Amino acid sequence: MPRAARLDAPGVVHHIIVRGIEGRDIFRDDQDRERFLSRLEMLLAVTQVTCYAWALLPNHAHFLFRSGPIPIATLMRRLLTGYAVGFNHRHKRRGYLFQNRYKSILCQEDRYFRELVRYIHLNPLRVGLVRTLVGLNHFPYCGHSAVMGRRPRPWQNITYVLHAFGRTTARGRRAYLAYIAEAIGQGRREELVGGGLVRSIGGWEEVRKLRSGVHTHQKSDERILGGSEFVEEILTAAKERLTRRTAARQRRNALERIAEQAAQVHGMSAEELLQPSRQRRRVQARSLFCFWAVRELEVSLTELARRLGISIPAVCCAVRRGELVAKTGGLKFVEQTS
Repeated sequence: MPRAARLDAPGVVHHIIVRGIEGRDIFRDDQDRERFLSRLEMLLAVTQVTCYAWALLPNHAHFLFRSGPIPIATLMRRLLTGYAVGFNHRHKRRGYLFQNRYKSILCQEDRYFRELVRYIHLNPLRVGLVRTLVGLNHFPYCGHSAVMGRRPRPWQNITYVLHAFGRTTARGRRAYLAYIAEAIGQGRREELVGGGLVRSIGGWEEVRKLRSGVHTHQKSDERILGGSEFVEEILTAAKERLTRRTAARQRRNALERIAEQAAQVHGMSAEELLQPSRQRRRVQARSLFCFWAVRELEVSLTELARRLGISIPAVCCAVRRGELVAKTGGLKFVEQTS
């Protein structure tokens, strides 16, 4: 079964989960953890991704990111690939370090932000790396200690987190700590890290309502954590982005075919056609290319000028000349079909 495409958009919150292959450790000691965090800090600045919460556990890690203008996938690819190469070199091992693809769950912020921060930051306590909340306050490899002001992490946006709990830093920190303490006894939250429909509609309580007829319709997707309308909105936007990318790709392919046919008519390659030259044969080929591009694909003069490295008036002349070349030679562009 094909893997579902990543969902992303600037300004969207993601819960990212990374796991070691076959459940093996991805951090063997503090040096590994520091290397990972140094690389993360550098890449957050480069990609303009914001980090709100995180936790490094022996065989997996959690993050709560907000994507910037550069896709989350770019950050994660550079982060995991670079770290894996260094890890293998340092520990004299070969092969994959991480299990399949990392999991990326796009989240409805107003509904789940606080819950996700809490869930992620309680992981070290949940798996036994620390025994008490006091211990978690000082644990260096989790964003909780940064939010509590015990372990400064300049690259973690703790201000935004605290303002989600109170108007001032002091009030926000007190409310945040109380909120964390309320959930110490909670175990794994399937609706936050997995579960498809269950996660998408907000947990088992919502599923029970659905089964009892309270809800008439719900939209679900395992890549999204949010209500039905949020899921529908994200999927619609993703489809629109995919449609635009597909249309752009088809347009590029058609333009390449036009260049190939115009070049073939004049006994040259498409690469030769696209190179600037005053040679009559190449000028005619480029003119025919311009004429067909404008007539068949409605390509703008600006785009052609940029592609050929000439001025817009020069493109206008080329189009008129190309029309004459086509009429004189009885030439027509033949669209190839598969």
